[in-house]
Amino acid sequence: MTTVGALSHPPRSDSGSVTLFLVISVVGLLALVGLVVDGGAKVRAVQRADTLAAEAGRAGGQAINVPAAITGDAPTVDARAAVAAAQDYLIRNGVNGTVNVTDAGRTLIVTVTSTTETIFLGIIGINSMTVHGHAQVTLVRGVTGADT
Repeated sequence: MTTVGALSHPPRSDSGSVTLFLVISVVGLLALVGLVVDGGAKVRAVQRADTLAAEAGRAGGQAINVPAAITGDAPTVDARAAVAAAQDYLIRNGVNGTVNVTDAGRTLIVTVTSTTETIFLGIIGINSMTVHGHAQVTLVRGVTGADT
């Protein structure tokens, strides 16, 4: 026995449901790929900022206070020359940063700020990411380490 009402309604069609699922899945996968690609770009930018900060510190560390070094005192830098050398290095590499001389001229602290452009995150309005690098350079005497 069949009822008349069950036969009068045609079965519902599933057409279009696969397309909707596919669109939602593709958007999700693109967002995931975007996070991976732009996240990797940010990691590389942070590594570059850290490297530039360390190299700027090394450049500044070359500005040794010669009179103190000749007399055998603890190694220190000429603060103005060290800051100028480190800033020059940062400018030549196209980044902004700060250089501080601390510990009575024995330590240079360099902080770098840089931006990197995004590839996929620009779709949602994030066009660039700001990254920071940091390095602390301490002067030592001798080949085997700190000898004051």
